[in-house]
Amino acid sequence: MKHIYKQGTNESAPVLVLLHGTGGTENDLLPLAEIVSPESSVISIRGNVLENGMPRYFRRLAEGVFDIEDLIFRTKELNDFLDQAAAEYGFDRSNLVAIGYSNGANIAGSLLFHFEGSLKGAILHHPMVPLRGVKLPDLSGVPVFIAAGENDPICVPQETEDLNKLLSDAGADVSIHWERFGHRLTASEVDAAAAWYQSHFVAQP
Repeated sequence: MKHIYKQGTNESAPVLVLLHGTGGTENDLLPLAEIVSPESSVISIRGNVLENGMPRYFRRLAEGVFDIEDLIFRTKELNDFLDQAAAEYGFDRSNLVAIGYSNGANIAGSLLFHFEGSLKGAILHHPMVPLRGVKLPDLSGVPVFIAAGENDPICVPQETEDLNKLLSDAGADVSIHWERFGHRLTASEVDAAAAWYQSHFVAQP
């Protein structure tokens, strides 16, 4: 998978896995990594699927309607890629925190739904429920931050509540940050994510 890897200054800090929104690239979320954890190593990955020339992580049949077969295939592809990248770059595979926006948040959520231990934690900006009717792995001790819009036309509040319940029922420690800027990724929600990250992943003096 096309990607950027940046070595961080703190080897014990979680490696940030950056996953862009539809039409984005592996460069889009690099500024977020600087805000959330400037000393972390970063692996930023471009989606392997094109929709009208726009990169995505998996196909969809319509707005908000996922191609579930492709989602499952691409989730495994991403999980396998992270295994390979850990071996290639020498980072700890068990110490990954995803930061995803929209389509990227959905594939990060799908990692949590499918592969136990795939992520140590996740920051999900405007995610949807990746798929329903599956048994989630044990997510005990996995903190998840969800940024959502009360007036998000793509990811309605009920979707956020459903995702919260599914993750929480599997043992995840979910925090939700609500705003009223539709589906936009805002500076204020990034700041909230950074504060959440500090409280969960940075040792307090």
